[in-house]
Amino acid sequence: MGQAVIAGLGTALPPAAAQDDLWEGFFSQHYTGGRRGLAKRIFANSGVRTRQAAVSPLLEDVSGWSTERRMRRYQVEAMPLAKEAVGRALTEAGVAADELGMLAVCSCTGYATPGLDILLARDMGMAPSLQRLFVGHMGCYAALPGLGTAADYVAARGRPALLLCAELTSLHIQPADSRADIQQIVSHALFSDAAAAVVLTPESQPGGYVVSDVAALTDTTTAGHMTWDVTDLGFRMGLSPQVPDVLALHVRAMVDDLLTRNNLTIADVDGWAVHPGGPKILDVVQEQLELTTEAMTASREVLATYGNCSSPTVLLVLDALRRRPQPPRRIVMLAFGPGLTLYGVLLDTP
Repeated sequence: MGQAVIAGLGTALPPAAAQDDLWEGFFSQHYTGGRRGLAKRIFANSGVRTRQAAVSPLLEDVSGWSTERRMRRYQVEAMPLAKEAVGRALTEAGVAADELGMLAVCSCTGYATPGLDILLARDMGMAPSLQRLFVGHMGCYAALPGLGTAADYVAARGRPALLLCAELTSLHIQPADSRADIQQIVSHALFSDAAAAVVLTPESQPGGYVVSDVAALTDTTTAGHMTWDVTDLGFRMGLSPQVPDVLALHVRAMVDDLLTRNNLTIADVDGWAVHPGGPKILDVVQEQLELTTEAMTASREVLATYGNCSSPTVLLVLDALRRRPQPPRRIVMLAFGPGLTLYGVLLDTP
């Protein structure tokens, strides 16, 4: 088996708005009565300063839209972001679109056929022989199994592959008269839109990272703690307040297993790309792995600047790490989502 190297990474973001402006301009009116004070506190304590939205609630209120209408808008808004992210990743990697052997697309916020994979292959000149994979409804951790699958293809076939994660959570704001429990308010306070693409090649590249190993752990006894339900009015997020507690039970064991089988310890890792699901998620990971404040800086800054963009978010953290004046030599990527599932990826410099 050969190797798979991250040779290019591209991101694309729709227009951003300050969290305070989103609260004052939309959500303060969205919630009424006693719920308003609770929602205001949740927004203020979310760890988010700015977020981006392809369909901004400051301009359009989609909360009453049917799922069909939201899905049609998804295709319109997602394609330009996807093309921008993919184009940047290909350019950085020095790979032409028709050289790709595989395209994997992760998205849980929009579905249609033909989907982003087919339309991107058509519009960007990818080869008719391209192998395609679409990963849906894995949610926030989807980038890591997607990355692992693309890396396996590259290592086995010796051809470049591309992973795209694109999410438009802004299309799934729920109606004001829905069950406005804490879980729903939290999701409205955290989630955001983004696209991120990664090109993997069998050849080493300056500044590239080898995908060395992938680990997963799913606790199916807590499957109901994180949900993403298809309703007549878009997709509705469920987030149990017990998610950090479940994560605390498992994250250290999963990371130790990933590192031990590669003859490493936590001390050997100088870069941590942790999916910023929310402030409490990051606090739990830092505590359980006994990481320094500096080790979590990239993840916290991504949460503050971009919000939780679901599947692209951990790639935004990776991008922030690799753009440092002194990029990390070895990185562990961690992401969490429905299942309750934990995923880890070990990256090494060639």
